[in-house]
Order: sequence, then structure tokens, then C-alpha cells
Amino acid sequence: MADHIPDDPETIATRPLGVSRPDLVVTDLPTPEEVFGVRRIGPKELFRYALGPSLIALGISVGSGEWLLGPQAVGKYGFEGVGWVIVVSAVLQTLYNIECSRYVVATGEAPVVGWGRVPPGWFLWVPISVFVVIFAFIAGGWAASAGQGMYALVHGEIPAKGAEEPRLWAIALLVLVFLITAAARRISRTLELANWLMVGTILAGLLLIDLFIVPFSGWWEGIKGFLTPAAPPDGITATEIGGLAGFTALASGLNWYVMGHYRDKGYGMGHRTGFISGLRGERVKLLDSGLTFPDDEKNAALWKRWYRLLCTDMWGIFFVGAMLGMLLPTILMARAVELSGNKPTQANVPTFVAAALDEEYGRWLFYCALLLGVLILFSTQLGIFEAMVRVTTDAAHATSPRLRALLEGDPRRFYYPFMLVLLVIISIILHFALPVSLVQWSANMVNLGALIYPFMLIYLNTKLPRAARPRLWHHVVLVLNFLFFGFFFVNFVADFVGDPLITF
Repeated sequence: MADHIPDDPETIATRPLGVSRPDLVVTDLPTPEEVFGVRRIGPKELFRYALGPSLIALGISVGSGEWLLGPQAVGKYGFEGVGWVIVVSAVLQTLYNIECSRYVVATGEAPVVGWGRVPPGWFLWVPISVFVVIFAFIAGGWAASAGQGMYALVHGEIPAKGAEEPRLWAIALLVLVFLITAAARRISRTLELANWLMVGTILAGLLLIDLFIVPFSGWWEGIKGFLTPAAPPDGITATEIGGLAGFTALASGLNWYVMGHYRDKGYGMGHRTGFISGLRGERVKLLDSGLTFPDDEKNAALWKRWYRLLCTDMWGIFFVGAMLGMLLPTILMARAVELSGNKPTQANVPTFVAAALDEEYGRWLFYCALLLGVLILFSTQLGIFEAMVRVTTDAAHATSPRLRALLEGDPRRFYYPFMLVLLVIISIILHFALPVSLVQWSANMVNLGALIYPFMLIYLNTKLPRAARPRLWHHVVLVLNFLFFGFFFVNFVADFVGDPLITF
């Protein structure tokens, strides 16, 4: 990790970046082979060692827009005018993810720490960023929705409205997240492996069910809806579209809250700054400030290699997975609506497909659909719950010397107690609203990030070493994120206090 930094402070080269935070120490980028412990990065090594952080983001993605808001919108309004919003959102978010991760790979700093370098400084942006992430995700809508599925799996029937047992199952799933992270040696790696298993099972299971029950016309309607721009359907609100756009792929303007996993994976300078280990792992020093690389040919060539790995991870796993993760559940929902003659509501969307398949095909498909639904929603809550803890831990560790002294160089001493505190708070909150309404609230809140963070990224990334700086079109993409997702947040606020900006 930090063993590549000279011991003598007078010999350490540094590079200023932004305000209110220490200068970045300058040292060489590691090679991918050095980081992953292999002789060369071929196809086998690529999948076994190098790819993975985007899978954590994908695991979160598949349970928000893809299982709840997307199917609900398609079930009520059809694909026309809804599908193209999904594709635009996924493309913009993938490009945004790459820009967030560019900073992480070039500096080894988690984004929440990097925001502290933007004027006026960390004392404003770091607390605000932690607050926005927690405020957006603390509602626990995915755990609550998964709890409904668990109840149905156990009892073989849909829970009654307002039943308490589904909430108890939701709390049990939150406890399971704690146990998974506690059992880890390296938390990010454990989350990767868990998501390889869950996302692989989810996509394979959905594909088999769709091939079994969805006719070719249903597949074609879904694909055509994705590729055909059209006006929003009559009756849909801009708030519903905003929720769909916000949680298609990941979390629009707040996607950065997951990109710190590239640091823990060891991408670029993340290899030098350390990571958060699990309770079963050895204590690893996590630097409170990042590093960067010199402007020379050697490091420019290494940067290109790391950037290619980043883009491969994002486009090959995250984007493709997000598109499949949206197409497969939405065409299944459309078929369930056709079979049942009913449309999903906020109250029943987590179990609507299972109930419709039960009536048409019997119990076996009912249980298969419920199991997939629970896996989908649990993978999301796993990533979100851990990310709230991770963002807060990174922020507190980086900005508070007093806390670092109390932790004695071991961020786990903050990470796990704070996770327990959040568990108790979420367990209380999820008693107060329907699961899908909690998710819609979160989806529109994440669009708030699109009004802020694209411009902060432009500021930070233009100050990176020359090889890592984005091109002009990357800035244009960030502005498009601001316009697209920012509009939906402004509409959400207008709708909340009075009338929406646009009705259809």
C-alpha cells in the first residue's frame, strides 16, 4: 500500500489539488499485474481478478428501477414512451460512473473525500454529501419489499396490507447484511462474490422464465420500446418518470457513492491508499489522503491500461447487465398484466408477478418468481446498506484527526458500530410507508445529486495529471446528466409542494 512513499518528508513530491485538503503525494502507478498478482492480464485473469466493482453497482441497480419502478411503470402504461427513458438514463449513468471512477483510480480517494477538495472545502461538501446519501437511502424500501417476498415464500400467500411480519423479515435481512460484512476478510471482495452469485442467478432465472412464458411479440414490444423515442404515455406523472430515470441503472447523480469500491479493488492509486477490511481480515492502514502519479510516459501508458480496465468493467458488466436487468423483468411484468387482467399498484408490485404466475402456471412458478424477487431486492439492500456505512466511514476517517487517533488506524472500529446504528434507524423507518413509495422517494432524491456533483467532477478531473484528464465531450456528458436528472428533481420538489412542472 503506502510502502511506495518515501520515508523522508523532504524527498516526497506532492501535487496540489483543490482546497482544504492535503496535497496529493506523487508516486508511480502500479501495474495491473502487480495489483492482481498475475503474470499477465488475459481474458481469464480479467474475469477472475480485474473485473468486479461495477458488479456491486449492478447488484444495487437490478433491485431498484429494474424490479420495482420499471416493471410498475410498464405494467401500468406499457413500453411506449417509457422504454427510451430507461436507455437514455442507463447510457448517461454509465458515462457518469466512468467520470466518478476516473478520479478514484487517479488519486486513490473515495469520491466523498474528493468532494472535500472543491471550494469552499471539506467542511461544506463532505457533510452535505454524507447527509444526501443517507437521506436518500435510509428509508429501507428494498428491505421492506424483500420482506414482503420472504413472507410470501414462507406462507405461500401475499401478505395482508400493513402486516407486521414482512417488516420483521426485512429487519432480519438487514441483520444478514451485517453478518456478511462481518464475516468478510476484504469487504469489497466479499460483496463482489456475493453479487456474482446473486446477479448471475437473477439474470439466468429471469431469462428462463421469460423464454418459457413471454411470447415473441412481448420480447419485440420491450426491445422496440427501448429503442423508439416517444412522448410519455397519458396518465403518467413526471414524478413517476423521474423515479424510473433516477433508478434505472443505479442512482443518477449519486452513483459516486458506490465508485469507491475501485479503490478497495486496488485500481490505479487505490492500490497505494488501502482499503476497509472485514472483521476476519487483517488490519490494513487506510490513508486519510490520496496520491497521484507523475506526468511522464511510463505512467501515461499505465493510466491507459487502467482506464481500459475501468471502461471494460463499466460497459461490459454494468451497462449490459443493467439493460438485461431492466428488459427481462419488464417484459415479464407486461406478460403478468396480460395474464391477470390487472395492473400493479405501489402496494403489490413486489409480489404482483408471482401472484399472476401462480394463477396461470401453478405454485412452482409462484415460488420461483418470489425467490428471484427476494434475491433482486436483497442484492440492492446489501449494496445500499453497506455503501451508506462506507461513505460515512471514509468521510469521517479522512476529515477527523481526532477520530483517526481514537480508531488507532483501524476504520473498522467506526464502520461496524455505525452499521448497527443505521440498522436500528432503518428498522424503525420502514414501518411508516409502503415499500415502493419509499423507493420512489429515494429515486427522486438521488436526482438531487445531478444538480451538484457533475460540476464538482468537472472541477476535480480537470486538475488530474494530463494523461487522466477528461476530454471536452466528457464534460458535455456531465452537463447532460445535470439537465436530464436535474429536471426530474426540480419537478419532484414542485410536485411535492404544489403542482408538477409537467403533466401528461
